[in-house]
Amino acid sequence: MDLGREKCWGNSKDSWRTTLVLAYQSLGVVYGDLSISPLYVYKSTFASDIHHSETNEEIFGVLSFVFWTLTLVPLFKYVFIVLRADDNGEGGTFALYSSICRHAKVSLLPNQQTADESLSTYKLKQPPESEKSNRSKVKMLLEKHKSLHTALLILVLLGTCMVIGDGLLTPAISVFSAVSGLELSMSKQHHEYAVIPITCFILVCLFALQHYGTHRVGFFFAPIVLLWLICISGLGLYNIFVWNPKVYKALSPYYMYKFLKKTKTRGWMSLGGILLCITGSEAMFADLGHFSYAAIQIAFSFLVYPALILGYMGQAAYLSKHHQMAYDISYFVSVPESVRWPVLVIAILASVVGSQAIISGTFSIINQSQSLGCFPRVKVVHTSDKKHGQIYIPEINWILMVLCIAVTIGFRDTKHLGNASGLAVMAVMMVTTCLTSLVIILCWHKPPIVALCFLFFFGSIELLYFSASLVKFREGAWLPILLALFLVTIMFVWHYATTKKYQYDLQNKVSLEWLLALGSSLGISRVPGIGLVFTDLTSGIPANFSRFVTNLPAFHRILVFVCVKSVPVPFVPPPERYLMGRVGPASFRSYRCIVRYGYRDVHQDVNSFESELVNRLTDFIRYDWSRPEAASDGHEDGGFRSSRSSGEQMLAVIGSLEGFEEHESITQVSVSLGFPTVESMGDIIEMNMNPRRVRFADDDGDDEGGDLRDVQMREELQDLLDAQQSGTAFILGHSHVKTKQGSSILKRLAINFGYNFLRRNCRGPDVVLKVPPASLLEVGMVYVV
Repeated sequence: MDLGREKCWGNSKDSWRTTLVLAYQSLGVVYGDLSISPLYVYKSTFASDIHHSETNEEIFGVLSFVFWTLTLVPLFKYVFIVLRADDNGEGGTFALYSSICRHAKVSLLPNQQTADESLSTYKLKQPPESEKSNRSKVKMLLEKHKSLHTALLILVLLGTCMVIGDGLLTPAISVFSAVSGLELSMSKQHHEYAVIPITCFILVCLFALQHYGTHRVGFFFAPIVLLWLICISGLGLYNIFVWNPKVYKALSPYYMYKFLKKTKTRGWMSLGGILLCITGSEAMFADLGHFSYAAIQIAFSFLVYPALILGYMGQAAYLSKHHQMAYDISYFVSVPESVRWPVLVIAILASVVGSQAIISGTFSIINQSQSLGCFPRVKVVHTSDKKHGQIYIPEINWILMVLCIAVTIGFRDTKHLGNASGLAVMAVMMVTTCLTSLVIILCWHKPPIVALCFLFFFGSIELLYFSASLVKFREGAWLPILLALFLVTIMFVWHYATTKKYQYDLQNKVSLEWLLALGSSLGISRVPGIGLVFTDLTSGIPANFSRFVTNLPAFHRILVFVCVKSVPVPFVPPPERYLMGRVGPASFRSYRCIVRYGYRDVHQDVNSFESELVNRLTDFIRYDWSRPEAASDGHEDGGFRSSRSSGEQMLAVIGSLEGFEEHESITQVSVSLGFPTVESMGDIIEMNMNPRRVRFADDDGDDEGGDLRDVQMREELQDLLDAQQSGTAFILGHSHVKTKQGSSILKRLAINFGYNFLRRNCRGPDVVLKVPPASLLEVGMVYVV
């Protein structure tokens, strides 16, 4: 069940019954990773830095740290603060970045238009008068310095890369820790030869089943996690009452002080293992769009949090009376032997569920990065027609599988895996803290002192844990750092080159006067069919079209310049997706279509896009000829007049009747004039229309001008129908990018080698759009940037 869209449109609040159902469903998707952390927290903490002694100061100190870490970070920070920083119901790193970009001009995305601000999902809350001065100073500082824009993007990319690193490490440590429970049932020699192969086999099966999608087995996930939470809480209560009922005293912060006083530097270094108790906390925010704020809050506060605390307390109670376990602190030693095998099976299943959640999250965040032009094009398969956001990326899946198995075989123990995973988790949390601080000022309009308090309090906690992980650089923590540097380099190079290509297109676009000078035939023979010219420009004539016209003597009767662009919102309502306009007079049969997608939107395949485009074009033609201003625009005589020096035409947002029925909160007709774009000034008229309600002539039927427009409209619609039946050609640019002479060595390496290598080895735009080879025309272009 996906309520992300419903939240975007602001429908009625969830009933309590629906909220409770969502809270139950969130167990399998959101809390799988967090719930299995008891398997490896104590074992990672006591791996080498500290040892369990008869005084119990170490085990009680670790329990106190675990309790307060779980209370302050997942409960206070995420449940009560960060979850409120949603973007139209969506959460995650890109949701925070999107909100910031809408409230301050810090986005590095190309082809942004002021018209995008009229989207119903483009929420901008005005600050109170008392807060405008402080907020404006921070906003002006961010907008003034371009270097801060780049630094903000790099910060977001760093958080994204750490999430990908977590998607690599979490399955390895989760499954390995669960399978390690076999060590209590076999000899050490057999255990060493059995655990690694079994772990690798489970990981191969896990990744091999990804193409089926989580929706096919998703109904198993929540019961498994619920059963696991019942197990750890029940076992925790058992161990507390049987072994040490007074273990609750260790929840006092005083035991943290005693722990650090006794262990000193070794205790600080052991924090790298303690922080693993909050792995998976980021999933509460990242998966917010699939559930609701209330559902995630209820599930964590009343079930997950108490179960985890009882589980950790039970382990501590058992270990406080079993000091002979000083070098064998495993979760399964505290499980009674009579139920050890059932608990082992449930633990393995829960680890698979937790791994599944982080793998799906990795697919999702890579898809978002790709939508915002920050990741090379990869194949995205939508595994569910009913659930939005259920995707599978084959290339990433198999790369993750190979790396995950390599890490498992290479590290071979919980200690190194825990060090690597802990650093990745804490880096993501620090990025979220920094971005949330900006959201508090720019979006919530709170005083900067509030944001500084939030940043200082939670940032200090996370920095303490991050430093403890960073010290273990040579013991596994190097892996997420190396992976993050590699991925950030790829993503930044791709984004930098994409931006430079757009700037080149912008500087070399052809003016509309050049098109008008060609005449109604555009200077060439017009052949039957529809020609779709894909470009990143939202105005002007792309250079690749002029190159095409210069070298070929024929073109299609219907010409559409298509710009598929991303906007900094999670979703664009279908009725507001298409911006339509003319390029030249009506006799040219040339149009512009801007297709807007949010970073979580599902892009249409070529067949549905083609039919949808023709339908929207039909609606626009009917609307355009029905306007009273049609005569002044020169439709009747085939002439053309424009009051804008750039020659840009009026654009209309054309929606469908189905859109109204699904999203009732969107107004049917709204008119806004004089929207500027990044490239030009143009009139934007928004109209969500039902074609059957459009009037083509005056009521009395005596208006000869109206009759003439009606005839011309029907001729244009007939031309469009005939062209559609003749077929559609997709004209895409086939680019090669190289640097200018005199460019720096770093720029030459990034563009000439890095970007071109990625471009040659990733999927081309024709593959992404699934364009049939028979309908594809590629125009070669050399970009000198």
